[in-house]
Parts: sequence; C-alpha cells; structure tokens
Amino acid sequence: MRTALACLCTAALLLTGCATTTTKAPTPATVRDGILTSHSGMTLYTFDKDGADSGKSVCNGPCATNWPPMYAAPDAKGGGDWSVIKRDDGKPQWAWKGKPLYFWSKDAKAGDRTGDGFNGLWHVVKP
Repeated sequence: MRTALACLCTAALLLTGCATTTTKAPTPATVRDGILTSHSGMTLYTFDKDGADSGKSVCNGPCATNWPPMYAAPDAKGGGDWSVIKRDDGKPQWAWKGKPLYFWSKDAKAGDRTGDGFNGLWHVVKP
C-alpha cells in the first residue's frame, strides 16, 4: 500500500512538472475590438514602407518620435507570428507577421485609433 501511494504521489508530481513546462509564454500584445493593442490597450500600427520580413524598420529619427516603436526586452524571443527586429539604433522592436509595430504619439488613451490611415501609409493591425 505504501509503495502504491508513493508511486501515485511521484506520478502526480511529475505530471505537475510537465504541465508547467508546457505553459505558453505570454505574447507582447493582445486583441481588443478586433485590433492588436499593447496590454495597456494602446493601439498598434504598421507602416507600409517597412518591408515584411525585412528585419528592419525604416521609421527612425523624427518618424520614430511621432510613431514610437513597440520596443522589446533585450532578451525577448519571437515565436509564431511574433518576431524581434533590431532597429538602426540597436534596440529590439516587436514585429507581427514580419512587420515592425508602432504606437501613434497622438493616441491619448487606450482604444484611440487616430493614426489609422495616416498619409495612407499607417494602419491598425487586424489579426
């Protein structure tokens, strides 16, 4: 009886360990009202001049002041539709389906989408 109980306890501990190793890592953004947003609810945008899967952002300098990049942690790793590119300044930036992600400086609060369609080049991300 003791041996059977010990085996059951060991099996339960092993299964618990397996469950924690298969936990999916959190994504850097979420979907709200049909668009991709930061976890704080700020709308994310893509720029038509950025080539998909180029691994590069062409929005630097004053452009990046108006369209702040969605920076990634230095050790961030992509997966699935997510990737990390290196900007001209060396900082890592999140990309969705190969396109770098940005915020719009004129969006004042969560849910604002005032940059959508700006100059015909900036678009909200619809996953």
